[in-house]
Amino acid sequence: MTDDAAIADATSVARAADPLWAQAADRIREEIARRGLSEGSKLPPERELCTRLDVSRVTLRRALARLVEQGLVTASHGRGWFVAAPVAPAPAREWPKDLESFTATARRKHMRASSVVLRHDTVTASLDDADRLDVPAGTPLLRLERVRLLNDVRIAVDRTLVVAELAPDLARTDFRETSLFEELRRWGVEPDRAEATIEARNADGELAGHLGIAEGAPVLVLDQTVYTKQQRPLLLSTVEYSGDRYRLRTTLQTD
Repeated sequence: MTDDAAIADATSVARAADPLWAQAADRIREEIARRGLSEGSKLPPERELCTRLDVSRVTLRRALARLVEQGLVTASHGRGWFVAAPVAPAPAREWPKDLESFTATARRKHMRASSVVLRHDTVTASLDDADRLDVPAGTPLLRLERVRLLNDVRIAVDRTLVVAELAPDLARTDFRETSLFEELRRWGVEPDRAEATIEARNADGELAGHLGIAEGAPVLVLDQTVYTKQQRPLLLSTVEYSGDRYRLRTTLQTD
C-alpha cells in the first residue's frame, strides 16, 4: 500500500505511460509465456491480434518488431508470425506487503515521483474526521491535496488530513518533490498499517481537469486510515486514480 495511495503494482502505472506499441509488445510476450508456447508455435493473425489488443496495424507491427529485436518472435513471409524461442514465465513477484510511500514505490521502479500541490494549509477536524482520527472535534489538521505524477504523467489526486501535532513542521514543507511518509519519519512518526476501501466512480469536472481526463471517465477511489506503530490514527487519505492508469494486484489464498 502506498503512503498516499494503496497496495498497487507501480509497474502497471508505469505501463500506462509507456507507448502503446510497448504495452502491446508486453501483452504479447506475457500471452506467449502464459500459454507456454514453444519455439515454432504460430501466433494469431495480425487482424486478430489488433482486435485483441485494441491497437492499429501500425502499432502492432512496431510491437512485433520489438519482439523480433529481442529474439522472441520471427516472421515468415506469407505465413505469419511465430515464436522464435521459448519465453520463460516471469519469476514470481513478491508484491510489497509493507506500507510504502508513492515516492518509495516510484524509486523502486526507477521512476520519478512529483506533485502539483493544490492545497497545503491547516483546518479543524470535523465531527466525522475527529471520529476516524480519535481526536476531539476542532483539533488542528494539516490538509494536503496533491496531484500525484509519475514521470510527469498525472496518475491520481490525493487528499490527505494529518493530525498536526504529530509533526508540526509539515506546515512549512514543500511537497512538490517531498514524500509525506519520509517527513513523518523525520519527526519520529512511523506509519505502520492502513485500513482501506476501494470503489469505482466517475470523474466530476474538477477531478477530470486535474487528471487531464474526460468528465465522467472512470476513476478508482481509495479511502484509507493510516495508523502509527502505537496503533494511533495518524492520517486520513482519499486518493482518486485515473481508471486507465492504475491497476490493483493482490494475492488471495484459502486458510
